[in-house]
Order: sequence, then structure tokens, then C-alpha cells
Amino acid sequence: MKNILITGVLLMLVATGVQAQKVFSVDAAYKADVKVFVTDEAYQADLLVYKVDAAYKAKKNKGLWYFTDAAYQADKKIFFTDEAYQADLKIFFVDEAYKAKWQKADKKFLMYQP
Repeated sequence: MKNILITGVLLMLVATGVQAQKVFSVDAAYKADVKVFVTDEAYQADLLVYKVDAAYKAKKNKGLWYFTDAAYQADKKIFFTDEAYQADLKIFFVDEAYKAKWQKADKKFLMYQP
């Protein structure tokens, strides 16, 4: 019974939780779902992010982000912090889509859409 419940929860997360890549940048930390810090080097980041130019390209939780014009259009609201210690997630912007990926899988839950 316990295994069935765990399997069901995992399947639900996989089925519904892979689309949280449409983001909106808010102007205050308390408005954000996730606080983000942009690192200077890729090796310092939890996630390597590539900014896509269309919402349909921002699929799955793989670091392909589309920045929306309004908060209601976004899956996650993010706030960019000034210091790494203030952030939930450290990212580095990459110049090619194929370079986008998670470097620390333990932080993936931050970008899942419930």
C-alpha cells in the first residue's frame, strides 16, 4: 500500500510538474516563489539557464526559461537577489540552449509546478 502511494505521488509529479519554466521577475523577495542569484561562473550554479524567445520553447524543467510580461502568465515568480546567501537557487545564463541543465539535482523541486 505504501509503495502504491509513493508511486502515485511520483507519477503525479512527473506528469504535472515538468512545465515550470515560464518565469516572471518580481520586484520584491516576498512576492517571489523562488529567490535567484546569478553567478559569475557556470561551476558555481545549481542550474544553467538559457533564455528562450517563445513560451512554447520553455518546456520541462531543464533550464529553458521564458520570461513573461505579466505575473499571471508565469509558472514561477522569481526575485533576483544581490547576494548568493539570500538565494534559494543559483543560476548561470548560458549562450546556447543545449548547455542548459541542472548541475545540482537536489534543487530541481524549486522549479516544479504543483
